Amino acid sequence: MTAAAPKLRKGRKFDQVIEGARDVFMAHGFDGAGVDEIARAAGVSKATLYSYFPDKRVLFSEVAARECLRQADAALASIDLTAPPARVLDAVARRIIAFFASDFGQAMFRLCVAETARFPELGRRFYESGPLMARAKLGDYLRAAAARGELCIDDVDLAADQFAHLCHADLHDRLLCGVQTRFSQPEIDRVVKGAVRMFLAAYGRGAPVQGASSATAAPTP
Repeated sequence: MTAAAPKLRKGRKFDQVIEGARDVFMAHGFDGAGVDEIARAAGVSKATLYSYFPDKRVLFSEVAARECLRQADAALASIDLTAPPARVLDAVARRIIAFFASDFGQAMFRLCVAETARFPELGRRFYESGPLMARAKLGDYLRAAAARGELCIDDVDLAADQFAHLCHADLHDRLLCGVQTRFSQPEIDRVVKGAVRMFLAAYGRGAPVQGASSATAAPTP
């Protein structure tokens, strides 16, 4: 497949192609997913596949965008967002780590880094369907928790980004550098607990009010 602008032509078998491609990408990653195998999994001819996606990167970006949304929605559905913040943030952190440590998450990140200079629309699509969407969904929770008096946050977008990066700690770097490909439960627990503890130290009830002196504490309801 050759590079092409990601302008999608929808048709009767479009969703069928996406579902087949998702199965192959999830099983083999981007590099290991062959066009013939994707066409077989989707139950379409190669000509039909090419008519929708003349570039495998565009197909992968569409699958990635849908998978990010699917996993985000599944995470929100599985978490009790009215629970105490420590419990909610613990669950969110584990979902974040599970995604970026997955074969699919790593393939998505590596492809974005490798191809963005030549194919900027791909990087923009990944950003919008990944970090930007995660910020928005986590931000919705943080605003609600702040409105209930459970958290003290004046810049929700910044706080959401900070929490996501706390969850990366050194795990993401070890993945990208090939030092490790899988993490033990104690390693994950260590990062999750540290991320939640640091976040609540900054934004929990009783934390210093943003923009105020360190001696000024937020009022406790």
